Amino acid sequence: MKKKFIAGETYIPVSGKVFDKEEINNAIKVAKDGWWTEGEFALKFEEEFKKYLGVKYVSLVNSGSSANLVALAALTSDIFGEKRLKAGDEFITTPVSFPTTVNPGIQYGLKPVFIDAKADTLNIDPKKIEKAITKKTRLIMMAHTLGKPFDLTEIMRLVKKYDLWLIEDCCDALGSKYDGKILGTIGHIATFSFYPAHQITMGEGGAVVTSDVLINKSIRRFRDWGRDCWCGTGKDDTCKRRFDWQLGELPEGYDHKYIYSEVGYNLKLTDFQAAIGLAQLKNLPEMN
Repeated sequence: MKKKFIAGETYIPVSGKVFDKEEINNAIKVAKDGWWTEGEFALKFEEEFKKYLGVKYVSLVNSGSSANLVALAALTSDIFGEKRLKAGDEFITTPVSFPTTVNPGIQYGLKPVFIDAKADTLNIDPKKIEKAITKKTRLIMMAHTLGKPFDLTEIMRLVKKYDLWLIEDCCDALGSKYDGKILGTIGHIATFSFYPAHQITMGEGGAVVTSDVLINKSIRRFRDWGRDCWCGTGKDDTCKRRFDWQLGELPEGYDHKYIYSEVGYNLKLTDFQAAIGLAQLKNLPEMN
């Protein structure tokens, strides 16, 4: 029975999960199948999310904060040569932000350069960015505040002019558009969160997306323990060369599945989360 709404007294939550039987049924299927780590539903979600955004690669993680960590960590890899991020580099961001947009840079020894936000949009003032760029500036990393796009025209101009990386934190902005393009498809990497306060939820959960094959390779390494092997969870010898590698000073034929080329993490999510998220994704247009 619905309670009567009383103005000024009835509590209205600002956000929260909205779901029906499909989310529950999907989670029950995972429980019955007994494959509880990343699996069938994670793969399905990644495929559907790629189609929705129009990007080439999606990597699911256990939170939006982890997505930001993986996104920045990926750019520290030696595979990017002189362009890789390293301790002492500067990155441009804003203090009007959630801390986990800034923390990964600090964790990897980068120096945040804070640009204030505009009062009308709560997004960074793009006119102040160019004055803050120095020879040490390598990255712009910030969120589209509360789903409102920051000035991507001006920021992409600066990214190209000064050869910078751009990480779009889209944790509040799933489905928002800029000049007809869905946010998360314009920078080098984008991150999303599936916490209950956002457009769709898995309880916890997040995603890192890109259309660059080399960046995606690095994202997967840092997400999956730093592992050099690209076999999926529970898969072996996908390349048919598992024992045919000669890397560094390791013995010839050393098991490639247990070679680690980065100091990485295990930030994958469970198939329970992905199963709930897949049902949520179908309702995203209505949610938005």
